[in-house]
Amino acid sequence: MKGIIKISYRKFIDASSTAVWDKFVFEDTYKEFFMQAQQFDPEGKHETFTEMLKHVPKAENMHYLVSTAAMGYLRQLNDLIPDIANVNGKLFLPFKNFRFEIIQSSTKDKNKHKVAITFFSEAITLIDTIDKHLIISIGDKSDSIDMGLEVNTESLILSDKINICSFQKLTTSVFN
Repeated sequence: MKGIIKISYRKFIDASSTAVWDKFVFEDTYKEFFMQAQQFDPEGKHETFTEMLKHVPKAENMHYLVSTAAMGYLRQLNDLIPDIANVNGKLFLPFKNFRFEIIQSSTKDKNKHKVAITFFSEAITLIDTIDKHLIISIGDKSDSIDMGLEVNTESLILSDKINICSFQKLTTSVFN
């Protein structure tokens, strides 16, 4: 079935991350977590983020507050989802929004720090699927396709990293 989709990709970053960008995000978000933990729990009663969520009022706000340490790095991505490349190995998939989460962390053990950033693409026209390949065009191209115009496409190999997070069926005559 063809339609307009949006793709999400959830990237995990922890002490085992090896890419340079990931390491910078890891280091800076841990530093910010550590500072925020001191603000939320000045007596240091709770070592882990999970304990703080249970016992410290408004600790849920730490997701947002710690995300500020990653903002400069997110801008470096030039609005392209990292790690998701077309079949030629080129990053091409723009993101509109993202969600930052602290998965786990500890004020006493930096190696337990783990965050996730979920990237959400803009609208994408799903033209066809061939085996594990999605043939897509960035944006809503249904009118152009319906008029018989040429549209630029990308081929993306479907993997467990990629989630189609929304779908809208097209009712144009070309897709029926």
